[in-house]
Order: sequence, then structure tokens, then C-alpha cells
Amino acid sequence: MIESRLPIVRTVADLRSVTATWRREGKRFALVPTMGALHEGHLSLVRLARARAGRVVASLFVNPRQFAAHEDLDIYPRDEAGDAALLASAGCDILFAPAPGEIYPPGFSTSVSVGAVSEPLEGAVRPHFFGGVATVVTKLLLQALPDIAVFGEKDYQQILVIKRLARDLDIPVEIIGGETVREADGLAMSSRNAYLAPAERAIAGRLNAILREGALALERRRPIETAEAELKQHIVAAGFSKIDYVSVRDAEDLTPLPHATVDRPARLLAAAWVGATRLIDNLPVMATPRAVNDV
Repeated sequence: MIESRLPIVRTVADLRSVTATWRREGKRFALVPTMGALHEGHLSLVRLARARAGRVVASLFVNPRQFAAHEDLDIYPRDEAGDAALLASAGCDILFAPAPGEIYPPGFSTSVSVGAVSEPLEGAVRPHFFGGVATVVTKLLLQALPDIAVFGEKDYQQILVIKRLARDLDIPVEIIGGETVREADGLAMSSRNAYLAPAERAIAGRLNAILREGALALERRRPIETAEAELKQHIVAAGFSKIDYVSVRDAEDLTPLPHATVDRPARLLAAAWVGATRLIDNLPVMATPRAVNDV
């Protein structure tokens, strides 16, 4: 393994000392928030950040507030030394790796709630999730005050939630989405993919192919309701044990589309289980203009 020489700071005060120096020098900088267990998807975000700003801060914090009691907080993979080495190789300048008490000190009692866009899909299945995400991301943005912050499009709804909170709270940062990085068979890279047994991994790789066929069908004016039902059937037939949702939504705000077919930029989103591992994925769906006599 490549040894990391990446500077690591643990406190907000030390982080702000570094970023204040960059500002005095007139340097733009980017923030890439992570929960660690890094893979090529994360590193692509660091490289994107590097291309858009002179300096890059990555944060590493496994946020307890976005895990429900029955979820995998205690076993979530952690490897700070390995992550730091990968970040250094991708061009990161500094790692902010705070302890939980630095983010949520004794007496912490504030939370950030984003309405509307956070409520369907992930918000309906995991009602605790976006409150935890919105709170920690708001804190990270205010702690670092970067010029830009970069998040992966695999978590598409999350990006929309973060864009909304930054806009509503007047946080002066540009939120940028980085393209989903995939394995050779199309599986979206995720830290939780490590949980998959070999047989489960073979099943997991089928999800993206199914969604791609569905997106093409939708672009060819397949009725949305029909396409969603067919996709669910194909996902179950592929060996997935449970489906949380398969849904076609407006790409800007995740509201249901008002017509029977896709006639505006849309997103096809899915969450499904292979054994005890939950996978999410999404794809853009190009708009097809409606005929004059379409209802």
C-alpha cells in the first residue's frame, strides 16, 4: 500500500485555520464529504473537485445520525489509513477526520429538515435518513465554507436535498454532482458492496442492466406505470429478495410526472435488496415530446 503523507486535521478550528490560509492566498477550494471505505467512485469525486478548484478537502465521518438502530453503523467498514493513502493519490490536500464529539458535542440539539424533495423514495423507506444527512452536511459546509462541494450521483436524491438546503439556508457553496462510477458489469460502486457474498454479487450486477432496458423503453414512450411494473417483475426474476421502490420521477424535484409517458427530463430510481444488502441506483431518462392529442 502507498503510504499517506496527507495532512489530517481533527478539529473544526484546525480545519478553519487551513482554509483561512487558502482564502488569504486567493485559492478556491472544494469539499468532498465521505464516510470512508473509499473506492474509485469517491476518488473520481476528488479528481473532479481538483479540476474545479485549486485545493481539495475531503472529510471522513461515519455519521451516526443517518443510521437507524437496526442498520449497519457498528459494522460499517472503516480504514482511515487506507482511505488517507487513496485520497493523497487522487490529489486531495487535507483530510478532515473528526471524532463524533467534534461534530455532535455534548448538548447538541439542532437538526436540519428539508421538506418535499426528501419525503418520497428514500425518505419514505428510511424516514430518519435525510434528517441525519442534512444536519451533518450543513455542519460540514459551514465548518469548511468551500467554494464548491462534490457529491456522487449514485445518491441522486441526496444531491437534490443538499442543493435545496444550501439554497434555502443561503450557504454560499456550489453543489456539484459527479457521475456514478461502475464496475465492469454495471454495478454502481458502493462501500456496502463489500457485504455481498459471491452469489449475491452476481445478482447485484444485474440491476443496472435491467434499469437501462427500462430507461430505453421509457424513452420510446412506454407508459410509466407499465414500465415500473415490468421493471419490478424483472428485478424479482433476477434474484433480488425485496424491492423498496422502482419509480420514474421529475429529474429536478422528484415529483411524479403528470402524464402517462416521459415528456420532460426524468430520473429512473430503484432500491432493492440482495440478501441483507441494500442497493440503490438511478439513471437519467431523456424526454420525448408529447403528441398534440396526448392526455
